[in-house]
Amino acid sequence: MAQAIPAASELVYDNYNFFVIGFSTTERSSDCLVSLAANAQGVNLNFYYGATLPDPGKILLGSGTQNRFIRLESAIALAKPEVEALLSAAAAQAETPPPTAGRGRIIVRAVAARQRLRR
Repeated sequence: MAQAIPAASELVYDNYNFFVIGFSTTERSSDCLVSLAANAQGVNLNFYYGATLPDPGKILLGSGTQNRFIRLESAIALAKPEVEALLSAAAAQAETPPPTAGRGRIIVRAVAARQRLRR
């Protein structure tokens, strides 16, 4: 991911039962383009505004009004042309465009003291 969006800030946090690394154009989580979310079942690549992305290969999963995701079997999936196209499209539609130079910061957010019950 650092190669796909090299100057993005990396926001590291827990989101209930997921460990998340969000790649953001700023230091705000609302400006995240994508995130990697891991739990006991595996790793997903989440597109925060995936519902508006072009998806000719129909690889995005989810039915919400905003978020879409891809289940990653391995890191090799990130190199697939369809995934690279989605990453480029997500960067292109960002309200705040990703910086073109430099290196983003790694920001560790507070860990939730309590988590939701697992279903």
